[in-house]
Amino acid sequence: MQLIEKTLGEILEWNASRWPDKDFIVYSDRNLHFTYSAFDTRVNKLAKGLLSIGVKKGDHVGVWATNVPDWLTFAFATAKIGAILVTVNTNYKTHELEYLIDNADLHTLCIIGGYRDSDYVGMVYELVPELKAHQRGHLVSSRFPCLKNVVFIGPEKHRGMYNTQELILLGGHIDDDELSRAKQSLNCQEVINMQYTSGTTGFPKGVMLTHHNIINNGFWIGECQKFTDNEKVCLPVPLFHCFGIVLGIMAVLTHGATAVMLETFDPLMVLASVQKEKATALYGVPTMFIAELNHPMFDMFDLRSLRTGIMAGSPCPIDVMRKVIDKMHMGEVTIAYGLTESSPVMTQTRTDDPIEAKVSTVGKELPYIEVKIVNPETGAECEPEQQGEVCCRGYSIMKGYYKNPAATNEVIDTDGWLHSGDLGVKTKEGYFKITGRIKDMIIRGGENIYPREIEEFLYSMPAIKDVQVAGVPSEKYGEQVGAFIVKHPYATLTEEDVIDYCRGRISKFKIPKYVFFVDTYPMTASGKIQKYKLGEIGLSMLKEKNIKVI
Repeated sequence: MQLIEKTLGEILEWNASRWPDKDFIVYSDRNLHFTYSAFDTRVNKLAKGLLSIGVKKGDHVGVWATNVPDWLTFAFATAKIGAILVTVNTNYKTHELEYLIDNADLHTLCIIGGYRDSDYVGMVYELVPELKAHQRGHLVSSRFPCLKNVVFIGPEKHRGMYNTQELILLGGHIDDDELSRAKQSLNCQEVINMQYTSGTTGFPKGVMLTHHNIINNGFWIGECQKFTDNEKVCLPVPLFHCFGIVLGIMAVLTHGATAVMLETFDPLMVLASVQKEKATALYGVPTMFIAELNHPMFDMFDLRSLRTGIMAGSPCPIDVMRKVIDKMHMGEVTIAYGLTESSPVMTQTRTDDPIEAKVSTVGKELPYIEVKIVNPETGAECEPEQQGEVCCRGYSIMKGYYKNPAATNEVIDTDGWLHSGDLGVKTKEGYFKITGRIKDMIIRGGENIYPREIEEFLYSMPAIKDVQVAGVPSEKYGEQVGAFIVKHPYATLTEEDVIDYCRGRISKFKIPKYVFFVDTYPMTASGKIQKYKLGEIGLSMLKEKNIKVI
């Protein structure tokens, strides 16, 4: 089978013609169903609405929202006109949002009211006060010269912002031929999606992905699970992340299947949705599956329709995997591994792999993708069972980091190999295992956290002379964020001071769980800080204080 050479819009339209009355998206909690045909019609209306407010091919459109029904409408509408969807992490606070709007050169920002304790509307007004003074469509922001529109995803009206229904009404004044011309100008090798991933050198970088990247990756991810057009895939994972939009929606789209959506993760709602819709596949990180299995109402639900799914984000304990297979009936569950920069999956277990492979490896490479283990010092390919850096090459490799060719060249070599920064081995049987990291990334419950970003933020505290952020082992989350701080002489600073400084300014999952005050850091002979040792030091300091590690 060859790679797919179509755009997102073309595949959606093809599905709408083949299965017009078949459900593409279902929100079980509100009994909301979008057939392929109805969804495509709504996408076209919104695409014309975006054209009406000046969004054109190549413009960057940010979506800052939980998995609300119109998240995907905006995603496909931008794809149909060649605008680039920039996904925004729902956990972002003002500091992070400000950076992204500026760095991504956002032309239009689409938002919901807020999430948890974050008031998105208030934050946007704080950053773009001109919204309240300028007529819609005529925004001039002193801080963000590229930003021309803010759209509220929903029926509510806010000063200076369009809302979804207004865009659809405005789209009614745009001729269908204008949308047709926009669609005809597209090429599947063009960038269609930008996802921000944190970098070891500081702030996040925009990973540029094409139609070709994400469509084909989604197709083969689905093939590894033996998807058919009868699949119903329950997706409690966020759409702003590759897990939701590629492993989930692209796998569903390319197989003509149905996505059973949840706006946010709730273990009870997952169980109820699986039962009500008779879902055949379920996605999540290990902590999600643990929450579902341990829910007091778990035994009340009939999960026998489940067959497969994906567990990714962090290693799964074998007892959890056994329960997922036995109690949730997911005998064909798979494990996937990759990076945003590789669209993201490069390896995946198959439905018939033994349980040992599903808990100790990340599977084998996907078709049309090469994966190898190389010696980080020499670049030579390693022998089986020999540890080295995981590298991959193929159709899935990103176009690069937005406006950052230097960083792109650091991770993609002249032969086209993407260097992951992860350490691994290839077994004699051809499976890959992830054994560690060259880079200092922390993985907390499936969230990738880069210490440098938090360190640079904490350096702005006057009392801090030096700070190193490292992962502290955690049974529940895999790792927790630990900040190891050297104070300026005579400075007064408490753990609470540090945590309070972070609240509301950086995402909750990035705020240090533990703050340690130290005098020095463990060093190599060459003077490099040994971050892996900081985690061990943190554990021992917690034990001395009789603090339970969670």
